[in-house]
Amino acid sequence: MPGSDGMIDIGGTAITVRTAAAPGCVMLGGELLTVLQEGECTKGNVLETAKIAALNAVKATASLIPMCHPIGIEAVKVDFAADKRTKSVWVNVTVKSTGKTGVEMEALCGVSVACLTIYDMLKYKGKDMVISQIELVEKAGGRSGHYKRQD
Repeated sequence: MPGSDGMIDIGGTAITVRTAAAPGCVMLGGELLTVLQEGECTKGNVLETAKIAALNAVKATASLIPMCHPIGIEAVKVDFAADKRTKSVWVNVTVKSTGKTGVEMEALCGVSVACLTIYDMLKYKGKDMVISQIELVEKAGGRSGHYKRQD
């Protein structure tokens, strides 16, 4: 469908293994970091819930982003790292698929929803949290090849 303003035609695209990784940061502050680390959240385990939310978001990306193709997801890895110095928690989501289109949006969607879930679960203790630094840091596979953010 040349000239279409819709979804890009990937019919002639080669099937390759595709991966993408995206981090994000939630600046919590001292009290919220303590609540997170000591498992004192009244809503339950914050990081386990954020992990499930990330997995669900990765799988639902095509439903959320209008021009994304629905794709088969083969693997999702969600990692967390608390940073006492900055009183924050980092989330990293890595997605893998074998197909005709990349998984960058799935990784970005997964990390975004994980960060939002952390915010939602801790907001009863304080609303000054800041979600930031969500970005694609690496992708592999497909026509455009390997990309690694140079910061």
